[in-house]
Amino acid sequence: MRLSELAGKELIDVRSGTRIGMLGGADLFIDEESGKIHSIVITQGGFFNKKKDQAVIPWAAIHKVGPDMILLDSSQEARYAGAVFGTTD
Repeated sequence: MRLSELAGKELIDVRSGTRIGMLGGADLFIDEESGKIHSIVITQGGFFNKKKDQAVIPWAAIHKVGPDMILLDSSQEARYAGAVFGTTD
């Protein structure tokens, strides 16, 4: 799958039904050895001098990539060593 195919898709948490954000403005962390995506970082907020929040989502939490959205399962976050799920400061 190409990065251009992921851009514009909306991330939805299947556990809570929460809209996490659009992948188009996200950063991807890629494993240099394997070339695979390790995690996605989505920046939210930041308008009118408000603090920006970042959601860091391990790629292993991705449940399904569909034509318009990406479904992820936040209940699995404890299983992914070295990855953080949620917001950062």
